[in-house]
Amino acid sequence: MTDEATPLFDIELRLLLDAVYLRYHYDFRGYAFSSLRRRVRHAMTRFGCERVSDLQHRIIHEPEFFAEAIQYFTVQVSEMFRDPGYFRTLREEVVPVLTTYPSVKVWVAGCSSGEEVWSLAILLAEEGLLERSMIYATDINPDALAKAQRGTYRVDRVAQFSRNYLAAGGRRSLSDYYTSAYGNAMFDRRLTQQVVFADHSLATDSVFSEVHFVSCRNVLIYFNRALQDRAVGLFCDSLVRKGFLGLGSKESLQFGAHAEKFEAFAPEQRIYQRKVPG
Repeated sequence: MTDEATPLFDIELRLLLDAVYLRYHYDFRGYAFSSLRRRVRHAMTRFGCERVSDLQHRIIHEPEFFAEAIQYFTVQVSEMFRDPGYFRTLREEVVPVLTTYPSVKVWVAGCSSGEEVWSLAILLAEEGLLERSMIYATDINPDALAKAQRGTYRVDRVAQFSRNYLAAGGRRSLSDYYTSAYGNAMFDRRLTQQVVFADHSLATDSVFSEVHFVSCRNVLIYFNRALQDRAVGLFCDSLVRKGFLGLGSKESLQFGAHAEKFEAFAPEQRIYQRKVPG
């Protein structure tokens, strides 16, 4: 039996999470434990640590090591226009409402390496809304934020991006938005002139702006119920009346503490609308 399958592994993992919070103020204590077990195991293999306590020792005493190790605490799996039906619904049903506002603020929470941010920027540009929009792209992982800001992705991923884009109702060719060099596709930086990339933790930080649309997809699935409720509470507090919230395909507000504050706008695409407080 390995340590991963024993109570001792979980004890050491909880001690590690406490240590990370106390040392660096990154709070992963509300993340789904089963997922954390897998990711910490990968980190132990990568860094040659026999036990979680070995990993903890290096994290506490070597800040440069923690900057590398944090990549294993967060999940960075995304693609442009992922779940095309979601983006098609945004284009056809949500954007027409957003255009009624004189200016629009969008919050992409847990933006990871930025594929969704760039997708939304392209969509808003094609709908004539980007110039009067402000997009806040936030994540706790500084390396992921840097990648998001660069907007450079391996060219072998672009074929899937392009298929998604067309299925999502794209009006042009995705190749109109990037140039290729050295095996990478570099997206046009003019698309992110209206984007603010910022560090923000859904576990510890508060609302920072009033927005019309929050997109937080495939993030809540890695949180426990308490942290999910905290995050959705932040979204609710940040949204204007009748503002929109978009979640991932496997996420739902059902059974959550704030479920009654939203109504389903496009249930199949997990798009909700904040109710007007009664």
